[in-house]
Amino acid sequence: MDAPEMRSLPDNAYEPLKPGETYQPFIAAEAKTEEAGARSIGWGLLFCVMFTVASAYSGLKVGQVMEAAIPISILAIGLARLYGRRSTILENVIITGIGGVSGSVVAGAIFTLPALYSLGLSPHPMQTIFICLAGGCLGVLFLIPLRRYFVKEMHGEFPYPEATAITEVLVTGEKGGSQAKLLLQATAIAGVYDFFVTTFKVWKEFLDFQFLGVMKTLADKAKVVFRFDAVAFILGLGYVMGLRSSMILCAGGFLANFVLVPLIWHIGRGSPDALVYPGLKPIALMSAGEIFRGYVRFIGVGAIAAAGIFGILKSMRIVVGSLAIAAKALRQGGEDAEVERTDRDVSIMAILIGVLLAALTMAFFFGTLHPSWRIAAAGLALTLVFSFFFASVAANAIATTARNPVSGMTMLTIIVSSVVLLKFGLSGTTGMFFVMAIAGMVCTALSTSGQAITDLKTGYWLGSTPAVQQRVKFLGVLAAAAASGLTIVMLAKAGYYFGDAPPGAAESAVLAAPQASLMKALVEGFMNRQPVAYILFGAGAAVAIALEMLKIPALVFALGMYLPLELNTPALVGGILHELVTGRASKTGGEEGKGLRERGVVIASGLMAGGALGGVFGAALRLAPGFTEDWITTPFYANDGASQTVSILFFAGLCLYVWFGAVRPFRSAGPASVSPTPGS
Repeated sequence: MDAPEMRSLPDNAYEPLKPGETYQPFIAAEAKTEEAGARSIGWGLLFCVMFTVASAYSGLKVGQVMEAAIPISILAIGLARLYGRRSTILENVIITGIGGVSGSVVAGAIFTLPALYSLGLSPHPMQTIFICLAGGCLGVLFLIPLRRYFVKEMHGEFPYPEATAITEVLVTGEKGGSQAKLLLQATAIAGVYDFFVTTFKVWKEFLDFQFLGVMKTLADKAKVVFRFDAVAFILGLGYVMGLRSSMILCAGGFLANFVLVPLIWHIGRGSPDALVYPGLKPIALMSAGEIFRGYVRFIGVGAIAAAGIFGILKSMRIVVGSLAIAAKALRQGGEDAEVERTDRDVSIMAILIGVLLAALTMAFFFGTLHPSWRIAAAGLALTLVFSFFFASVAANAIATTARNPVSGMTMLTIIVSSVVLLKFGLSGTTGMFFVMAIAGMVCTALSTSGQAITDLKTGYWLGSTPAVQQRVKFLGVLAAAAASGLTIVMLAKAGYYFGDAPPGAAESAVLAAPQASLMKALVEGFMNRQPVAYILFGAGAAVAIALEMLKIPALVFALGMYLPLELNTPALVGGILHELVTGRASKTGGEEGKGLRERGVVIASGLMAGGALGGVFGAALRLAPGFTEDWITTPFYANDGASQTVSILFFAGLCLYVWFGAVRPFRSAGPASVSPTPGS
């Protein structure tokens, strides 16, 4: 007889386990529940292809990849009610997991492959598909041995913002009742809010407060610029992250923008004609944003790389332990019968065979580029080492901040690969193709690893079988690789230009592809033997080492240094709200306090879900012929003071909504009132 299903996540779902305590998922380990059948796999693949094509085009056009997993989780709940046998929550996990692969593979594709066309190298369609497919498979394969560490052993230590949002969406949809209404309400509010503010000229999305004299003076005289992205998605993200993580993230941004940027400008302003590599113009003529992108961001990349090494060293014990368990099962002739269904991974033999097959096919691919065997071996080694290394970095980053440093790690891959391959005598167009192929595989691998850890953590909370999730993930990678590769090829064949276009080209035929344009500039520079800014990478590594000595999470701080400040500051507001709500819940205590905490997380998850949906709709609308942001324009939009003030007021309204939405039931009811129990 099947074990009864739990109607709510247990109290310790988001908390570190006490000694001797275990976590019991939403669906018990001994339960027999439908997971990966024709229904869930079919819908998952359909959503994967649909979101891949849409994300590839919108990402090339505006530089933003659609957040697919959260919208797909909402679609999965709606689909569950279309069948005579309602889909199980674990089937919805599979749909979300397969469909969510779209965004990760697309990121790997559009951040690198368009550069091959911009460089005039015209890759074969099968080459574009293979690069995405190989990278995606490596990302999944290298992430599997890390699952126990990030998902189980570190339970409660990472906030997992995106996985939390998906889990709350699926659980709330499963339970229904007042919590589901609250989730839908928050989703609708955030969806409408983010859709209008990011798509049209209604009020300013990005605030810099330079309509105030003091802020304008600081920007002009000291290159100190405070920026804030007033959207619902990041507010919800910060709430789920919590105060400590959001503060560390912001601290990295403050160091980068309020210390390093002004310091570099102060030193460089005395030489108005001096051009300092890797900057593209004299520091004295740079804005704060240009200094950040030209110098400080490279320091952030160095910090991320060093923090990633520390993360690998910390997780090595668990990885070795996981491999030992798998090896024991292999010696016994199969999976260890003592391992529970909810803790069973793909066998170590399958992982080894998969890595071997991937390595052989990549070696053949590199061989088709006609390098020497030494260069082909070096390229293969670089791809495997970086993919394995970045699997841990991506998992850590996503588990902590839901932000994957894809472009930074890809830049580091291009830099190191170029330096190494130049030592082997590889340069010119062949060298550029070789380096961008490596970068494409690694970029896809690290972005897929980040999405996979989100999927596996969601499954851990809900009671999925990890091995099943891991197997179907390869189907999603295959579908997304084919769809994204062919989309890029078709756009190139249709006459679109990626990045810069030749004189006289129609504006409508140009796709900005900002990340790929950056990668193209990097690989061209290095293959032309320009110097490497080792001092900037080393400075970032030194920051990470100092943080580790102080026992501060170095990767979170490094991400704050690397990410634009406007993405960090609203997360801090969400973290402060989280602290206020949980403080009220602790004072309230009992079932009321528990309900208050649940409502806060549900609202924050709704903000993330709605923000993601608003972004998807906005990106889709930008693809419409003749689209312009002027379709909806307010009279005050062009007035910075008025527009930013309106934005501040609306964002403050969102914060008040989170607070009152969480505490209202207990304010309005008397002390004898009890909030509805989960599942009512």
